Amino acid sequence: MDHNEPPVSLTIGRIDRTTEDRLSTTGFFVADAGKGIPPDERDEVFAHGYRSDQDGTGFGLSIVRHVAEAHNWDVALTEGRDGGARFEFTAVEFARGTVER
Repeated sequence: MDHNEPPVSLTIGRIDRTTEDRLSTTGFFVADAGKGIPPDERDEVFAHGYRSDQDGTGFGLSIVRHVAEAHNWDVALTEGRDGGARFEFTAVEFARGTVER
C-alpha cells in the first residue's frame, strides 16, 4: 500500500443501521489497519488534487468520491476499529438475493 508500511489488513463489511426515528441506513465499509487519516484532514482527502506526498497525483480519493456519487451513494471517512481508515458507503441499495460471506 502506498501510504502505509506493510503488512496492512483490510476489512470489508455491510452497514445496517436504524436510527431512533426509524430511518434506515444501508451500505458497506472498507477499513484498513494502517495509520489512519487525522480527523482534520478527512474532508480534504476527497478533493481533486489533494495529495499527502509530493509523488502523488491527487486523483485517488477524488475518484472514489466521483464513483460513489455516480451511484447516488454517500461516502464518509472515519476511524476504523483498529485505528486505520474506514470508508463508509451509504444510501446503497443491495440487489435482492445478495449473498453475504
